[in-house]
Amino acid sequence: MMERKNISSGTRWEEQVGYSRAVRVGPFVYVSGTTATDEEGEVVGPEDAYTQTVRALKNVEAALEGAGARLADVVRTRMFVTDMGLWEEVGRAHREVFGEVRPAATMVEVGRLISSEMLVEVEAEAIVVEGQPTSEARPAASSSARSASSWFIPVLRSRSTAEERICPTSTLMARL
Repeated sequence: MMERKNISSGTRWEEQVGYSRAVRVGPFVYVSGTTATDEEGEVVGPEDAYTQTVRALKNVEAALEGAGARLADVVRTRMFVTDMGLWEEVGRAHREVFGEVRPAATMVEVGRLISSEMLVEVEAEAIVVEGQPTSEARPAASSSARSASSWFIPVLRSRSTAEERICPTSTLMARL
C-alpha cells in the first residue's frame, strides 16, 4: 500500500474548507487550486494576471517541494482564469516556468474565484520518478521532463452550455 502525505501551506482556507495544499501518494503529487496570495493571505498583484500567475506558480512550487517534488516533475497543469482575454499574460508566466518541462496544460475561463481580486488559479500534478536524484540534486528541467514523459495520464473533458468542466480520471498508468 502506498503511503499518503498531506502538505499544508497553513492558509486559513485549508482548515476552513477541509483540504490540503498538496497530497502525495507514492510517486504522485496533486497540488490543489493555488492562487496568488502571500504569507499573510493577501492577494498579490490585483488586476495583473501575469503577476498573479507568477505568484501562484511560486506557491505551487513551494507545495511541490513540501511533497518532495519539483517543477521539473510536473506532468499536468490547469489554469482557471476569470477572463479568457488574459490568456496571453497567464500563458507567458506559465511558459517562463514550464517552457522546457512542457506539461499537459489546460486553461479554462470561470465565472469568478473565491475573491473578486483573484484573476487566476493554478492546479498541478507531478510524478516523482523513483531512482532519480533527490529534488536538490536533480538535473535541469528538460532532462527530468524527458523522464517524466514516459508516463501517460488520461483526461476526460465534458462541456455544457454554461461552463467547461475538466474531469481527470483517477487512474494513472505507468508505461513499463
